[in-house]
Amino acid sequence: MSRISVSCLLLAFVLMLGLASPAWAQLFETRAQQALLLDATTGTVLFSKDPDKPIPPASLAKLMTMEVVFNALKSGRLTMNDTFLVSENAWRTGGAVSGGSTMFAELNSSIRLEDLIKGVIVQSANDGCIIIAEGMAGSEENFARLMTDRARKIGLENSVFRNSTGLPDPEQKVTMRDLAKLARHIQTEYPEYYGYYAQREFTWNNILQRNRNPLLAMDIGADGLKTGYTEESGYAIVGSVRRDGRRLIVAMSGLPDQRSRAEEARKMLDWGIRAFETYKLFEKDEVIGNVRLYGGEQMTMPVTVKEDLDILLPITDRDKMKARVVYIGPVMAPVDRGAQVATLKIWIGDDLSQETPLYAAQDIAKGPIHRQAFDALTELLLGWL
Repeated sequence: MSRISVSCLLLAFVLMLGLASPAWAQLFETRAQQALLLDATTGTVLFSKDPDKPIPPASLAKLMTMEVVFNALKSGRLTMNDTFLVSENAWRTGGAVSGGSTMFAELNSSIRLEDLIKGVIVQSANDGCIIIAEGMAGSEENFARLMTDRARKIGLENSVFRNSTGLPDPEQKVTMRDLAKLARHIQTEYPEYYGYYAQREFTWNNILQRNRNPLLAMDIGADGLKTGYTEESGYAIVGSVRRDGRRLIVAMSGLPDQRSRAEEARKMLDWGIRAFETYKLFEKDEVIGNVRLYGGEQMTMPVTVKEDLDILLPITDRDKMKARVVYIGPVMAPVDRGAQVATLKIWIGDDLSQETPLYAAQDIAKGPIHRQAFDALTELLLGWL
């Protein structure tokens, strides 16, 4: 008898802002075919354009390669001083003879992991990726399975990896939403390693190469992350800036050339910094609504947030916000205080901007038999309707 319930938040704050109309003009326009702009602190989606379309990742797959490496470092399975052998496969597939992005690793040499990380992040080294993959998992195929498994564990629902480099494979796909989530995850979970993404240049085998991220040279507070290109999906970038006390992450693809990629990414990041203001929606432990109960000592139960809840709203078009409490209900009694029972979903226009877990604000015991019988009858009647 359970079904998804949606409750409107009839709160002064939301009423002041008003409800969103069914359709409205986008606050921002971009030449990118797919894009997502995320406020990294609050998790608010500030802009999206077809962000869940699967596309070939190209070198953006190397963000997931590094996540696997950073996770192994954090857990102690690897150290920065571990060395990895340069196999003939890594040398031929990703090295100088391949014609792709490379750190010019020498065949049969051994390279410290920290140098490989710099090669992959700064020089987008395909050989560095393959060397790491083979050293950690025995083969690229095995390592790619690790990448996809890790992706699912950290909440990337629509990305599939088939190699460590992003070289073409018809089954290898990512989305802009997943890549923005991945960038945020790397920043928050591995701050001790994230600084490599801001490194401007790296020399290996006496060859100096500069970081390919165009945002780093723009003096806009950029400190990462990665560019990519495939003929099928065009030029792409995942970038991040920290400025004016805020951090934004942009992920975009489908641009026609390197110049437009740099221009569109900067334009969107600048707009995200300037066009939004932070509002406090709720204080920690503040009751924000109620969910319906089944078989409890009372008919409804208050729900709350565990931390202060802030949201970024556009300076213009503030009347485009709407908020809902969503849950699978009615919630079955008994319920312990602090149990997660619902989600607060906030839209800005037609875009789902933020999702926050909601928790039971009190203990609810089972009600008497007549209360349970009444709830059963109510559910039966509602089911018929």
